[in-house]
Amino acid sequence: MPKLRVRNQSKNTVLGDRVGIADNSATRRTGLLKHSRLEQGEGLWIAPSEAVHTFGMKFPIDVLFLDKKRKVLKIRSDMVRSRMAICLRAHSVLELPSGTAAAMNTLVGDQLEFEKYE
Repeated sequence: MPKLRVRNQSKNTVLGDRVGIADNSATRRTGLLKHSRLEQGEGLWIAPSEAVHTFGMKFPIDVLFLDKKRKVLKIRSDMVRSRMAICLRAHSVLELPSGTAAAMNTLVGDQLEFEKYE
């Protein structure tokens, strides 16, 4: 299964180097529900998506809403279980371990770069 390295070009930091891809109905529907936690460097890119939920999740996450050019439109930090988040302008969503956005000083307007690898 292909993975992504996600780099914040604006800050020259790496947000994740083992980010999964959810780009079909089955993988988007499952998301991170089967995970018991996310380690630093892990995450999930959901495309297309403009909304996510944490019903059934076992851990909090950072949620970054991205436009088609992978610019950060909105950040929902430390999103705990049983919540929803939406950004109608978003094309995709990047889910990361809770605290990653703050630790990497990622802000709305930052430009992300994705590198796919096997």
